[in-house]
Amino acid sequence: MNLSKTVSIPADVMARSVGDEAVLLDLASGTYFGLDPVGARIWALMSEGKSLLAICDVIQGEYDVRRDALEADVLRLIGELRAKGLVRVG
Repeated sequence: MNLSKTVSIPADVMARSVGDEAVLLDLASGTYFGLDPVGARIWALMSEGKSLLAICDVIQGEYDVRRDALEADVLRLIGELRAKGLVRVG
């Protein structure tokens, strides 16, 4: 997977904000997944259809983080979400 990809959210995956965090629910499998504030921000940007590269650009502008660490964290999160069927990488 590379950062030029976009991520889509299947229609049966619902997200709700809980404070500054988010809870994801896959209605088909009943799987719940929690996101911390940064993960919730990444989810919101994915929901806007931004590429992973564009998401990294936005997050780097909002948080004090090294670019290599940020990219690795975004790819790891997308990998976890993909493995649970919560996103599709296109």
